[in-house]
Amino acid sequence: MAVLRIFANALIMAAEIAAVIGVAAFGFHYPFIFAAVTAGLSFVLGLNLETARLRYELPFYFGGLIKPSLVLTGLVGFVEALFKGVLAGVAALFTFSGTNTDRLFWVAVLFGVCIYAGAGALRLLSMRGEALPMRWGYFRLAPLLGLLFSAGVALLAAAAVIPPADVADIGWKIIFELPPQPSIEQVSELFFQIKQAFDDFIVTVLSAVMDEQWARIAGILVSVNVLSGFVIALYAALIATGVRRAEDALL
Repeated sequence: MAVLRIFANALIMAAEIAAVIGVAAFGFHYPFIFAAVTAGLSFVLGLNLETARLRYELPFYFGGLIKPSLVLTGLVGFVEALFKGVLAGVAALFTFSGTNTDRLFWVAVLFGVCIYAGAGALRLLSMRGEALPMRWGYFRLAPLLGLLFSAGVALLAAAAVIPPADVADIGWKIIFELPPQPSIEQVSELFFQIKQAFDDFIVTVLSAVMDEQWARIAGILVSVNVLSGFVIALYAALIATGVRRAEDALL
């Protein structure tokens, strides 16, 4: 039995790693389809989760003044799920769309690392505190994983793995290289460079009033890269849910 348990554990772990690599590879190779799938998953899963949350949340805020009827919770849940779905889809598209293949490869690697870390955290919370991975991941994990992803991008940029942004180069591309009707890949690549330049600008400004290390930390907190956490948390929650169900069934 012990041998079977070890084998089942190894099988589950291998499946988890394969799922993480598969999601990152999907985004890297098919960014547009990945963005559409992400938006659809976020919306469909959010419909049920947002409605369930509102049934508990509305009485907390309004007491007996508002009864959480199916119509009210359904309508508000639909709007919130739709908003988060659109946000997740746009974030997924700008995360993986671009023209610099080397940069996108390292972004995909970082994306996968963050998903694996998020799934591991959800699994631990589920085992130690009986947290529900899908609910906790959908509602609570996005900011933390967004910060982790933002810090990873900053680290890759500092190590020159990702090309640093150059304001003069950005201006040159906008004026002389960008076609009248640019593709989404070209816009995404330019948007990424503008994000990098904005992050560098924030760090430079804050460095005038605080220590440079604290300025870099503040730059990570306000970076647009944090929005990728909505995408990472979604897949981390799905993978963690699958892992926990497999463990319950096989172990």
